[in-house]
Amino acid sequence: MPQFAANLTMLFNELPFVDRFAAAKSAGFAAVEYLFPYEHDKALLAEQLARYGLMQVLHNLPAGNWAAGERGIAILPDRIEEFRDGVARAIEYAKALDCRQLNCLVGIAPPDVDSTLLNEVLVGNLRFAAAALGQQGIKLLIEPINTIDIPGFFLNRTEQAVQLISEVRSPNLFIQYDIYHMQIMEGDLARTLQKHLHRIAHVQLADNPGRNEPGTGEINYSYLFRHLDAIGYRGWIGCEYKPRTTTLESLGWHAAHTFET
Repeated sequence: MPQFAANLTMLFNELPFVDRFAAAKSAGFAAVEYLFPYEHDKALLAEQLARYGLMQVLHNLPAGNWAAGERGIAILPDRIEEFRDGVARAIEYAKALDCRQLNCLVGIAPPDVDSTLLNEVLVGNLRFAAAALGQQGIKLLIEPINTIDIPGFFLNRTEQAVQLISEVRSPNLFIQYDIYHMQIMEGDLARTLQKHLHRIAHVQLADNPGRNEPGTGEINYSYLFRHLDAIGYRGWIGCEYKPRTTTLESLGWHAAHTFET
């Protein structure tokens, strides 16, 4: 059955970041993910994972100046060298943390640059990253994201991600399928998951509207969890939601859907 990973960027955020590993373990999680590790010492993060017996299943490539609103640089023609330097840095962290999947946030499209050029830059960068990660046994993921939360985000539909995989022509490029984002952009979640299962290496969740925990919105998560199991999904499901109150109070759904492995 599917297994759940705590997203430490979103969950337990009432605690200092380093203390969230212990909280995740105490809440019953066996794995964690988060946006970025780069503000923290690799050895410190690795020690937290080892101390609490947690797997790290995902983090992102460097994505530019996050505080200034950047959400990835992989499409930007004038940032190719920076992107490639970021791939090397991400690999260093992933190896230290034994993290076998890295997600590439592709970025917000500049309004004054032709989309064909942006796509060409993106394909070239993804080829570079997929090859570099593949040499280290690390999967490269790309994530379609909704354009309501992030207006102008270049990659926003599942079929667009599939087309990119076709253009990159690498066996080491996969989809990170975020149920929340794709409910907003296209719906038809169950059939899309089944159709593209062989390309999906990681799933994330939140309910809609509000991006809160499962059971607070319109998505039938009980059905989707059973569906993912039935179609043979064996990857992790990252819990990337905003708790409506506190993290611990939001975890009733998790207890009800924690399965034996």
